[in-house]
Amino acid sequence: MKLAVIGTGYVGLVTGTCFAETGNYVCCVDIDKNKVEKLSKGEMTIFEPGLDKLFVRNLKEERLRFTTDLIEGIKNAEAIFLALPTPEGEDGSADLSYVLGVAKELGKILKDYKVVVDKSTVPVGTAEKVRAAIAENYKGEFDVISNPEFLREGVAVEDFMKPDRVVIGTSSERAKKVMNELYAPFVRQGNPVIFMDERSAELTKYAANAFLATKITFMNEIAQLCELYGADVDMIRKGIGSDDRIGKRFLFAGIGYGGSCFPKDVKALKRSAEDTGYDFKILNAVMEVNEKQKAHLVSKLKSHFNNNISGRHFAVWGLAFKPNTDDVREAPAFKIIDALLAEGATVCGFDPEAINNTRKALGDKIQFSEDQYETLENADALIIATEWNEFRTPDFEKISKLLKQKAIFDGRNLFDSETMKNKGFHYVSIGRP
Repeated sequence: MKLAVIGTGYVGLVTGTCFAETGNYVCCVDIDKNKVEKLSKGEMTIFEPGLDKLFVRNLKEERLRFTTDLIEGIKNAEAIFLALPTPEGEDGSADLSYVLGVAKELGKILKDYKVVVDKSTVPVGTAEKVRAAIAENYKGEFDVISNPEFLREGVAVEDFMKPDRVVIGTSSERAKKVMNELYAPFVRQGNPVIFMDERSAELTKYAANAFLATKITFMNEIAQLCELYGADVDMIRKGIGSDDRIGKRFLFAGIGYGGSCFPKDVKALKRSAEDTGYDFKILNAVMEVNEKQKAHLVSKLKSHFNNNISGRHFAVWGLAFKPNTDDVREAPAFKIIDALLAEGATVCGFDPEAINNTRKALGDKIQFSEDQYETLENADALIIATEWNEFRTPDFEKISKLLKQKAIFDGRNLFDSETMKNKGFHYVSIGRP
């Protein structure tokens, strides 16, 4: 099948590459000329484990190509995927200007039937708005459907190639046939392709992310209670996670969720609810608790230093919002760093992949090191903000020699508390004695 993917950000590049991997011919369109030139030369513009191999292979086989020309990109496509940004507006709502702008342009250049697919995370009613924007200038046949993505950064290739489910919002039999054919290679093991109306599909994506954010936040609330009672949140996680009604995933306590999806989508769903006059109380609590949780580790650190960290220097391991990505959007590490700087401290940061993006965001506000141990030199304590695998079994003897004090503030509960005590560290984690 011939496809077009409009937008070469995280979702667009993964979508285009994975569709090409199953034999489709995909043309990806982006207005960023520099990005298109890099991608056309085989240079990756995002970090996502496993994506580079598929990308290079399909570029070489000429099943994947890139252009800035929208007309060229869509002229032979049977389906056009809109993988465009929907940034958070000032009021928390999703900004649809990119999506609707492209829809209007499509209306000017469509010449035959196409399936236009909303792949971006969009509010309820967006398919209708896209349909209206196209229809302003195009009176021929076309369908607009919702096909939300459920990709986790760090394992996006696996999520796309072996999806738990595929959600498609459409009432068009013609569009259903196209989408069934397109997704058949990905669901051969029997995982469902779930057809529903467009509005339900749009809300499904927001509901999924909001629910997962709520699970994380609930466990962080339990962690706060554990600290007051002297209980262990890790034991509680195991105790409740073995209940198949609850499940084991998204039950890890820490320093709050971040990234490009959960914060934005929770706010957007809350705003959408307000537009109908509904007060979504749980989401208000989720956002409030999550913001407080990001500051919790700093409170513990300040307490250890008698509430005065001015002039002290700290090492931070982990800058990305989660491991296996270079994405720093809404990263809890940034909240921690801002709080430390506001108190007069200095910071040196390390991350296996996110240093460049952190430099773009923070400039020279902090120091950086390309080596995780060099980060520790002259530091009063180590703060762990992201659970990269290489942080799980570090050289503790080396850490002891490099730090001024043997103090570790672990926002991801990577180490065993008793083991750290035996090694002579002042070790502080989340929700554990």
